[in-house]
Amino acid sequence: MELPLLIGIALILALLIKTFLVQAFSIPSDSMQNTLQRGDRVLVDKLTPWFGSEPQRGEVVVFHDPGGWLEDTATPEPNAVQKFLSFIGLMPSSEEKDLIKRVVAVGGDTVECKENGPVTVNGKSLDEKSFIFPGNTPCNDKPFGPIKVPEGRIFVMGDHRQNSLDSRYHQELPGQGTVSNDEVVGRAVAVAWPLGRWATLPVPDTFDQPGLNAAAAMAPAALGVAGAVPLVLWRRRRLTARRTAG
Repeated sequence: MELPLLIGIALILALLIKTFLVQAFSIPSDSMQNTLQRGDRVLVDKLTPWFGSEPQRGEVVVFHDPGGWLEDTATPEPNAVQKFLSFIGLMPSSEEKDLIKRVVAVGGDTVECKENGPVTVNGKSLDEKSFIFPGNTPCNDKPFGPIKVPEGRIFVMGDHRQNSLDSRYHQELPGQGTVSNDEVVGRAVAVAWPLGRWATLPVPDTFDQPGLNAAAAMAPAALGVAGAVPLVLWRRRRLTARRTAG
């Protein structure tokens, strides 16, 4: 097989992988320290959203600027090599302005953080010691809420709270600073470069605590009420039958 043909096939495969499977993104700021450092390359899973998967609490996600978040941020003009690497998916897009943050709350959640207090989601306190930047407070630089996250949107925060212009700082925009799920490119699943920093990006345990999902917490109670109605009717029928028989 001739070399030009092999190169062509490789480019097509790279484009397919970039479009449907995974893409590399470069970390442009310090807002996700120490989880991510400026200059890290992360691999972003773009496949699962194609199957209807939505962002979940605790995930680190890459998303397009919802509008107004990066309006004062200059975008350097990429050179030819950077444009090519962006084209095949080995570098972030040279045209689009993307951000990376951690999902703290999803559609239907109520999230808030008072001064000197923890971030709470649906009344449950988050233990963020495993990922928040050492020495940071959860929100003392910008307390907020309570905010009810609209359906189909997410509330995001950087791990370096005192150096992250996240959902807290854009509450004057539509959606109170939340991000539409449609703007999410995908979930960052691993640090791929530099090699010495290779690591996966799992969801912290605090986001799996019981009762965090308000809808799930209400479901058993709702089922109990639903089940109680037929039982009450059945008991009433028995009592009526006994009285009639007596």
